[in-house]
Amino acid sequence: MSEPIAAEVRRQIEARANSRCEYCRSPVKYAVQSFECEHIQPIALGGQTTLDNLAFACGGCNRCKAMRVTGIDPDSGHVVPLYNPREQLWQDHFAWNDDFTLVLGLTATGRGTVQTLRLNRPGVVNLRRLLILIGEHPPKA
Repeated sequence: MSEPIAAEVRRQIEARANSRCEYCRSPVKYAVQSFECEHIQPIALGGQTTLDNLAFACGGCNRCKAMRVTGIDPDSGHVVPLYNPREQLWQDHFAWNDDFTLVLGLTATGRGTVQTLRLNRPGVVNLRRLLILIGEHPPKA
């Protein structure tokens, strides 16, 4: 089990993420599940509780990721590393579809992350549709 994240550290992580899940880009402001400070490299796999190993993640993405650090690229079938928000830029691995409701994987890592973390879960897609109507989606780069 991981150690608790101090409130000030959590505030720093949330601010760094612009109050959005660093994976599916959902805003904490409209979340129906709690957001968590997620260990990119799980503690069980040698990860530390440090700012450079923590990501701000919605409950859905965090539960889908669990202790995973790899996924399967659906195009090639190869095992690929999952997206690391501390070392990679979201826009290098992902894009929005034409109506901004779906996250598309641009790279093997992006595609593997979309599939493994289920970045287009029905509830998240529905939230994106509603946020578009009020001008709060897609997020600014």
